[in-house]
Amino acid sequence: MSTLRLEGVSKHYGPAKAVDRASFSTPSGKLVVLLGPSGCGKSTTLRMIAGLDTPSEGRILIDGFDVTGIAPAERRISMVFQSYALFPHLNVRENILFGVKVRKEPAADYDKRLTRVADLLGLSALLDRKPSQLSGGQQQRVALGRAIIAETKVCLMDEPLSNLDAQLRQEMRREIRTLQLKLGITMVYVTHDQTEAMSMADQVVLLNAGHIEQDAPPADLYARPASVFAARFIGTPPMNIVVVPGRPDLKLGVRPEHVRFVKSGGLPAVVQSAEYLGADTIVTCAAGGDTIAARVAGRQELREGAGVRLGWTLEDSHTFDAATGRRRDDIVPVPV
Repeated sequence: MSTLRLEGVSKHYGPAKAVDRASFSTPSGKLVVLLGPSGCGKSTTLRMIAGLDTPSEGRILIDGFDVTGIAPAERRISMVFQSYALFPHLNVRENILFGVKVRKEPAADYDKRLTRVADLLGLSALLDRKPSQLSGGQQQRVALGRAIIAETKVCLMDEPLSNLDAQLRQEMRREIRTLQLKLGITMVYVTHDQTEAMSMADQVVLLNAGHIEQDAPPADLYARPASVFAARFIGTPPMNIVVVPGRPDLKLGVRPEHVRFVKSGGLPAVVQSAEYLGADTIVTCAAGGDTIAARVAGRQELREGAGVRLGWTLEDSHTFDAATGRRRDDIVPVPV
């Protein structure tokens, strides 16, 4: 197991800053997710950790040792790519062993290591097949096997499940997490999918336009978002952000699942739509100049144009600075 730390790491392409002074550390044996929208710098950050890109400034340390200027092969890092990068002319056995052979590791260990990895990933009966004879999930396991057999200090994954369908992604999320916990390896995982991040990670590093917006466990990202961006990126539907009457310097946030319909008091609103999803219904309402979504259990029969009143508690409210978008814990939010 190993620790990984980034200190003020940046990557500039001319005047453009793909990553700007990113600093975070990963505890040994934990799964850390780099999360954010396309173009936020998460894959660039991963490539700099791997040594495939050189930082414009800053340092990257593994177990306290500066590896910033060290070649990728010398960093003892394995990587799983989005495309799996399997060799079509090699069978499963040869694909898994490819890296250890290139590095000229002791051949006497090949069979023992291959058997362990194949058993771990359920690939023992598939070792003689070519990638074209495998399902998407099986190809993903082969790519994982090639990373695991390397027995490296850190394993990097760049959106490894994006090519799979929704059900298979869910299954593979569980498998990767179980595997990471069983092996106790330090893993850095890149995704734009908040569900992957929230369900798999010990720690989430949320990036926005090259900056780290928030670095926290998944539960903290949901319960105490550090900014309007974090509040809106985490959660489905995203957090409602509304104006605070009489306070143009503030914004108020409340999650749709914390908005309730009340008979008196509350905020007057008009129903715009009701989207039934089976377990719950997303009701979108207009309240003054704001749009507020409420996520309520079961089926709600609400017609467009119906008048309703919306409420939420003090504990479920969040306050943000209107100018900077950052969280304001020095101001008590307003219940409705």
